[in-house]
Amino acid sequence: MEYLNMLVADRPVVIFCKSTCCMSYTIKTLLLGFGANPTMYELDEISNGYQIEAALQQLGCQPNAPAVFIGGQLVGGANQVTTLHLQNRLVPLLKRAGAIWM
Repeated sequence: MEYLNMLVADRPVVIFCKSTCCMSYTIKTLLLGFGANPTMYELDEISNGYQIEAALQQLGCQPNAPAVFIGGQLVGGANQVTTLHLQNRLVPLLKRAGAIWM
């Protein structure tokens, strides 16, 4: 868990995703479309991905990819990010985290 906190610290947006997951791709595309430059960790392509997945599960991420952190805080997965977007709450959250400046 401490390692996970280190990965998200001091980064406006972090996405833990899988290279073969269509929902991970959708969330990455959404955030990039707003001009955010998220730090992305492809869990299926890094050596300790399984350990990160276990830590995400401990935080309640089911499924554990994509998992989005904004401003160091867990926002959730694709459903939560999409809901924030539809409620017009995602852009203000990105602005507060310093991820976008529009």
